[in-house]
Amino acid sequence: MPDYQTLIDAPTWAFIEKTNASYPENTATLSIAEQRAIYDRMCAAFDTPYPPGVTSHDQPIAGVPCRIYPGAQPTVLYLHGGGYVVGGLHSHDGVCADIRGATGLTVVSADYRLSPEHKHPAAFDDACAVARALAAKGPLILVGDSAGGNLAAAACHALRRENLPIKGQVLIYPGLGGDVNTGSALTHARAPMLTRDDILFYKDIRHSGPAPEGDPTVSPLRDDDFTGLPMTLAIAAECDPLADDAAAYAAKITAAGGRAQALVDEGLVHGHLRARHSDPRAAASFARITAAITAFAEGRWPY
Repeated sequence: MPDYQTLIDAPTWAFIEKTNASYPENTATLSIAEQRAIYDRMCAAFDTPYPPGVTSHDQPIAGVPCRIYPGAQPTVLYLHGGGYVVGGLHSHDGVCADIRGATGLTVVSADYRLSPEHKHPAAFDDACAVARALAAKGPLILVGDSAGGNLAAAACHALRRENLPIKGQVLIYPGLGGDVNTGSALTHARAPMLTRDDILFYKDIRHSGPAPEGDPTVSPLRDDDFTGLPMTLAIAAECDPLADDAAAYAAKITAAGGRAQALVDEGLVHGHLRARHSDPRAAASFARITAAITAFAEGRWPY
């Protein structure tokens, strides 16, 4: 196992410990509703006030509950993480407000349906529906973290033939359906914040049985066509069993003639967006994310 005491610095360890302190020892035995409430409280513990001038209001789009942070165009559609089980408008409220503050762009956070109540393709369908509705009004950039990164990529794959003005996608420590029996999935199988066992649990919870193989709406990395995709930034955390997915995905887009960049945030862990105000490494990662969103909004390839 990697020497995480060396790889991970003190501010990141403080973030990990603060996160873990939010979870009771019996969390796994609690109801899904209780687990969602714990997750939301944990996320809220890291929030800071909205940046000056940033506001939000809730409004359904394409029948999906959404939170809108008004600003300039293009619009950023944000799809939250949480393993398709937890998270929503409250858990990533601060992240979305800060993206709006850093870029000046309108941000829309989609409260897609969650598992296990709503099996696949419910979350995917919601992501596509909101993206279509927003793109019908103007250019769009898709952004998502973790499970939300999966949904953003899957939506881009599904919508690319519809001539929608999708200008880019930014995927933050995404799980894209990579091999769980090799590479980072084994090297970082017991990483802080996310383990390989966690990935295996979330992999199947969206489905009535084992996750289907080769379905790009579930695993974008398993698609057989990577042409026609927008400019892409895929960011991995070094200490994360999902780390290899970002590089593998960017490589496939590049091989198909597209523009994609993979970055690895050294010493960081899954979920580090929440540490953007307390951890210099996470702050630098967030700055790279918002810089990419700004560049894609301008139609500019920054790499």
